[in-house]
Amino acid sequence: MQTLVGRALDADPQCAVEASRALFNILAEGMADQFEPELCETYAEIFSAVIATAIPRMNRSELVQRYSRIKQPWRFDSDAPRIRNVFVLSRVTLGADVAVTSAVLDAVKKRFSEARVFLVGGPKSWGLFAADAQLEHLCISYNRAGTLMDRLAVWPELQAALSSPDSIVIDPDSRLTQLGLLPVCSEDRYYFFESRSYGGTGDETLVALVRRWLAKTLDIPDATPYVAPADQVEPFEKNVVAISFGVGENFRKRIPDPFEENLLRALAQKKVTLLVDSGAGGEEAERAQRAIERSGVDRRRVRTWQGSFSAFAAMIARSALYVGYDSAGQHVAAAVGTPLVSIFAGYPSPRMFSRWRPSGSGPIEVVPIENADPQQALERTLEAVERLGVI
Repeated sequence: MQTLVGRALDADPQCAVEASRALFNILAEGMADQFEPELCETYAEIFSAVIATAIPRMNRSELVQRYSRIKQPWRFDSDAPRIRNVFVLSRVTLGADVAVTSAVLDAVKKRFSEARVFLVGGPKSWGLFAADAQLEHLCISYNRAGTLMDRLAVWPELQAALSSPDSIVIDPDSRLTQLGLLPVCSEDRYYFFESRSYGGTGDETLVALVRRWLAKTLDIPDATPYVAPADQVEPFEKNVVAISFGVGENFRKRIPDPFEENLLRALAQKKVTLLVDSGAGGEEAERAQRAIERSGVDRRRVRTWQGSFSAFAAMIARSALYVGYDSAGQHVAAAVGTPLVSIFAGYPSPRMFSRWRPSGSGPIEVVPIENADPQQALERTLEAVERLGVI
């Protein structure tokens, strides 16, 4: 561990980036994705040491002790009208901001109707809520591809921005605070949803768990995930199937070829228009284009979108059906009530599947894939589409 942290702090940028990626993707996210309560303590011990090494004025034992206190849920029992500002921290990843952070925003708007409500995070997350006139944006971006020091660099900025008097901070297990470890304000103003251990060994979704936490913490029992995309789209034909093959750089979630091209071909036979998300470019766009070309589908029946995710979210809301891997699109579809089929592969533990499966008011079919056989996955996905009966 000391060697890995040392490399993550190396003066050589390439070495630091590679070691930091391993530190977060393999170790931090590896523990978080298990959703095992005891691993949360292990994470706190390890990453408090990492933070103290990177920022010498921080004390490892004090960080661990603080974490032990703030992870305990406590009820807001003060006078709501006296709160002038509520800062809700982004979870950084778009799917988590829809499934978890948006429910927090919904509850906060109901509980603190006279306060200014800020979403604290980057422009991409803000784009999903920018049309909500009740929200304001405090832009603090987190560099998920950067070095350890790049990722910790937001801490002083957060402390300064969240210091306003008569304000509270709600942290839904944000990477901005390294899952609650970085102190950004006094503990009496800080409310932390420890999403990795909350719910214990049960199988509830994160949506259900954050709603339960909000009911106990803010006395709001009906908080609901939502989106209010900045980018709106013109109405389009009714029989549109929105499709995303994005996996957020986690290629374990992807079914091997020729699954994607075969799925496009099979869906096109239902006389629908396919709207395929190409993401922001790069590998995802190339893969989407390759699947379209190999499918042989009439190009007049296929539309592609390459641009902001907030615009694609608006398109999902207008579609007859959404089909995609376990990624942000499924949580948008669930939040807006669009019927959806989630192809859920590559999950490291049964509890991760339980926590991250989409949950919403519309019809939902989740297809867990344990054996990534392309033909078997295709058959099960098409069976799920048939069960929905919307196209």
